[in-house]
Parts: sequence; C-alpha cells; structure tokens
Amino acid sequence: MKFLILLIPAFLLTGCFTTTAPVKRNFPDVPAELIAACPNLKKVDKGTESLSKVLTVVTENYTQYHECKLKVDNWILWYESQKKIFDEVK
Repeated sequence: MKFLILLIPAFLLTGCFTTTAPVKRNFPDVPAELIAACPNLKKVDKGTESLSKVLTVVTENYTQYHECKLKVDNWILWYESQKKIFDEVK
C-alpha cells in the first residue's frame, strides 16, 4: 500500500515533465485604421484669381502632406522595430 501511495504522485508528475504544449506565436496584424491612406490634397477652384486663396490652399496642402508623412513614417519605423524584437525572441 505504501508503495502504491509513492507511485501515484510520481506517475502524475511525470506527465507534467514530458508533455509540452505547442505554442504558436503570431505578431499582431496592423489595424486598418493605422494603414489608412492620407487624405487627398485640396485643389484650387477653377477661375480663382486671388493669389492669397491659392497660397492658402498650397500652404494647407504642404502642412497636411508633411504631417501625414511624418505620422506614417514614424509608425512604420515603430512597427518594424517591434516586429524585429518579436521575431528575435523565441
């Protein structure tokens, strides 16, 4: 009886040490909101003769473009560095 009592815990513990659960790691996909394209630039209305209106549209377009480019470039850099770190850890 004593021998049986010693075998039961040993039998249960061997199952814990010999079985490994397969773990599949996946890096998360990019949410659609973060890979959305930058908005279209504004156009100057036909027939506009006022240089101040043209310069306003041009200035807004430059500002919008540079803000979007900076945001997208920095996000891509961050994502690629995080993916590299993720892939290096095994």
